[in-house]
Amino acid sequence: MELFVQLLANTLQIGFVYVLFALGLTLIFGVMKIINFAHGAFYTAAALIVTSVLPFATATLGLPVWAGYALAAIAALAVVLCLGALVYIVGFQHVLKDLNGSFILSIGLLLVLNGAYLAIYGGAPRSVPQIVPGTVSIFGATLTIQRLALVIIAAVVTAGLYLLVERTRLGLALRAVAQDQEAAMLQGIPYRRVALYGFMIGAALAACAGVLMAPINAVTTVSGDEFLIKAFIIIIIGGLGSVAGAIVGGLFIAMIESVGGYFFDPSTATLAMFVLVIVFLLVRPQGILGNAE
Repeated sequence: MELFVQLLANTLQIGFVYVLFALGLTLIFGVMKIINFAHGAFYTAAALIVTSVLPFATATLGLPVWAGYALAAIAALAVVLCLGALVYIVGFQHVLKDLNGSFILSIGLLLVLNGAYLAIYGGAPRSVPQIVPGTVSIFGATLTIQRLALVIIAAVVTAGLYLLVERTRLGLALRAVAQDQEAAMLQGIPYRRVALYGFMIGAALAACAGVLMAPINAVTTVSGDEFLIKAFIIIIIGGLGSVAGAIVGGLFIAMIESVGGYFFDPSTATLAMFVLVIVFLLVRPQGILGNAE
């Protein structure tokens, strides 16, 4: 029981962060019909901002660590939202539904942003101090309170996005545009404005993932690139453009990492993920919950 709870906790901890990141990517694809290879740069920006603002808030402003982290999280979300809006207005709104154009644009944007991060922050890994000290025991398994809080916050954000998509007028507009852009425009839905909102929500989800993972993992100027690879694996398995598929795929990949890493080693778990992707592309290319087109 103790081992099961520990593996389940590890799965949920990393799984919900994967879900947040992949949800942003799949939401952008669903609304704009583009694949944003620069999505990981939003994650990296948020994590790097946390590493900068938190020391300033604690050392200069005299705030406790948790309050400094909250301030850093707000700053990171604000900056990433502004960056997302700028990127969309200057670039992506001109390549909507253009896979080739968006591919070239997003790759160029990724190189530019990674270069800018490297110039500003340097290449050395950066760390964030522990935010919430202490541990808690659940069915014999010991978990840090910080990691438990990460799971709860990520789950709440995921549930909030699901409610936004399913229960609000903006969510209805997002789903209508994702299903049939021309029909949605004929019904009076402003497609470009909805696409902007969808892109900013996607960027905010990547920023949330970066904020939550900054106290857990070392932060570098390319931290988001690894998450981007995992996100593509998740949406291939779950179904490109499917919100529920991103949730299922994210938790499934996290389970493979957690269980495979414990019983074998991380490289074997990674190999298993890529083999699984090949199988899905051959047998069910639309993914678990995707629609065949």
